[in-house]
Amino acid sequence: MHPDLLHITNAEYLSDYVLKLSFNTGEVRVFDFSLYFDKGILTKLQDMDYFKNYTLDGWTVDWNNEIGLAPEFLYEHSKPAV
Repeated sequence: MHPDLLHITNAEYLSDYVLKLSFNTGEVRVFDFSLYFDKGILTKLQDMDYFKNYTLDGWTVDWNNEIGLAPEFLYEHSKPAV
C-alpha cells in the first residue's frame, strides 16, 4: 500500500448507521451512511445486519465485496470525531 494514498486503517460501529473511521493520516472522522441510502446499491445498507457486517479491504470499508466507497469520499463527507 502506498503511504501517500488515503486509506482507512480502522472502522468502528458507533450507532444507527454511523461508523467512526480512522485514516492513515492519523485523523479520526465520523460518517453517517444513512444520508446516502437512496443511492443505487447503497440501499442495501438499510438492512442493519448487512450494515454491521463490514470489513476493511486494505483501502476502505467493504460490504461483501459489493459496496466500497472511496476513502476520499468518506473523508470529504464525514465530520471530525469529537
